[in-house]
Amino acid sequence: MADFLQMLTSNPLAKQLGLPQAAHLRRGRELPQGPVVLGAAGGTPSLTQDALALLGVEAQDALVDTAETRVTQTAEDGSTRVVPAPYPSTIGALVLDATALTSISDLETVRGLLRPALKSVETSGRIIVVGMDPEALYGGAPAAAAAQQALEGIVRSVGKELRAGATANLVRVDLLADRESATCATDLASTLSFLLQGRSAYVDGQVIQVGHAPEGRVLELGAARPYEGQIVVVTGAGRGIGASIAEVFARDGAMVVAVDVPASGQGLASVANKIGGTALQLDITSADAGQRIAAHVAQRFGDAARIHAIVHNAGITRDKLLVNTDEDRWGSVLEVNLAAQIRINEVLLDPALPGGLDDGARIVGVASTSGIAGNRGQANYAASKAGVIGLVRAMGADPRLAERGITVNAVAPGFIETEMTAKMPMATREVARRINSLQQGGKPVDVAETIAWLAEPSTAAVTGEVVRVCGQSQIGA
Repeated sequence: MADFLQMLTSNPLAKQLGLPQAAHLRRGRELPQGPVVLGAAGGTPSLTQDALALLGVEAQDALVDTAETRVTQTAEDGSTRVVPAPYPSTIGALVLDATALTSISDLETVRGLLRPALKSVETSGRIIVVGMDPEALYGGAPAAAAAQQALEGIVRSVGKELRAGATANLVRVDLLADRESATCATDLASTLSFLLQGRSAYVDGQVIQVGHAPEGRVLELGAARPYEGQIVVVTGAGRGIGASIAEVFARDGAMVVAVDVPASGQGLASVANKIGGTALQLDITSADAGQRIAAHVAQRFGDAARIHAIVHNAGITRDKLLVNTDEDRWGSVLEVNLAAQIRINEVLLDPALPGGLDDGARIVGVASTSGIAGNRGQANYAASKAGVIGLVRAMGADPRLAERGITVNAVAPGFIETEMTAKMPMATREVARRINSLQQGGKPVDVAETIAWLAEPSTAAVTGEVVRVCGQSQIGA
């Protein structure tokens, strides 16, 4: 359904009146058009410089707002003002390496680097700050931990100040482990690539933790079809976000097994035919759902075949105020959205099971901002999606999975333009579209692209994370 408020605000009169305009977001694998600039606070940007070099991105030196770099501007009425020295051209992105930040005074450099960049960043530009996990500094370096935590407040605030589809995100890396700088740069590169590209169009104001990939694994960065020859299972693939997830994986080379309930068989077959995948009609709540998925993979691709990624997208809503929610309405949502994927994971993680999950596999769940902030009339749904968050955090910390190189992550979509949201009352729908920093709803492809990044073989250093795809929604902020 058309965005009613966007139609009202996109005409010339609305622009003259100063009404907010929803920007056209850069999507896909396209990098920023303007130059990527690189700065450092508290040290040198060697880590991020090495990571950008792995991606083939040449970065310019960032400008710093200091007394020496400010210039005086004269207005038509003769008044003057002192402003940061402008960049020679519009910049596409600022990557700010703050991993060496150790004191509150170092935060002045962060301000000095951000201020001129914010005035020059292009439409759908990017601000990416790279810092350290404050918790790693607890107990020994309180000033450094405080400074690193301060970065989160800065980045989330900057995300709300940016306009024209630009986004700001914070990436935290682990530099305290016994790893060489080149290894840490490789761990970081996949996440930097995603955040710079249009694939992250609706990811804004987020904090992403990057750990370390298992040693000895070769990570291919920048592949156009990173899933070539890989098997990916997507549940709830018959329509909406699930169909978009299947399409993105197929676009990137995957052999997709599209799963949905028999009642959605026609839509499921259409999706599978469109992408050249296989369709499996299956109620994921059945006790043997995991075995049937594995059997389908083994039958179609051979007993030696293994699943590279499973995306637990299937979900239902049964909305009612909790006071009016009966046992069936409560249990059915928890069963589909949470309990079923726990059982399926347990089966597919058996390394001896033909058609099960491979070493180095990816498990991606779909949570929701409702699971973070709650939602009126959705106690059952919010419980199930919060449960998904708890599940991936627990599994992401499981050393048995780490030994096999298996990562477990989730996305938490906000307001996404689907058939379901199109049926919301107009006023409710328009408000939901606007209460985020990008002032618009997301698209199913935004969720799909984020899931595809988490599932890439090169994203081996990210696990136990929940990435919100919500345009920095004020809900749960």
